Amino acid sequence: MAVGLAITSEGGQYYNGKLTPFVVLSCIVAATGGLIFGYDIGISGGVTSMEPFLKKFFPGVYIKMREDTKVSNYCKFDSQLLTTFTSSLYIAGLIASFFASSVTRAFGRKASILVGGTAFLAGSALGGAAFNIYMLIFGRVLLGVGIGFANQVSV
Repeated sequence: MAVGLAITSEGGQYYNGKLTPFVVLSCIVAATGGLIFGYDIGISGGVTSMEPFLKKFFPGVYIKMREDTKVSNYCKFDSQLLTTFTSSLYIAGLIASFFASSVTRAFGRKASILVGGTAFLAGSALGGAAFNIYMLIFGRVLLGVGIGFANQVSV
């Protein structure tokens, strides 16, 4: 393990690099992989507890929530379909990250970032235009593919 106690008296070499707009842009693109993952965690948690969302896509959960006055906030939603909606993104991201490494090796980081961005864009559009639960879940799967590619490439 490297520790800062072993510094030589000879001094080190200095890197003459500069902070250019390209370096800043590269850092921003690399950081968006984690950003979209965290953003989705924050948004999906809030959306799944909104009454209009539950009423439209999960009416069984909505009815149970309205009828049960002694509901616990710990395990409020007991629905396999709602669990599938939430976890589909994470499972798709995990699986896609394995394929993303092969795409990155074969075609480079730029191609992987484009594939991830395209999948995320398609998933966002599908989720925004969804009129049934299956469109929502498929949109979340595409979001997961995009996040899996983005997180694998930016590391």
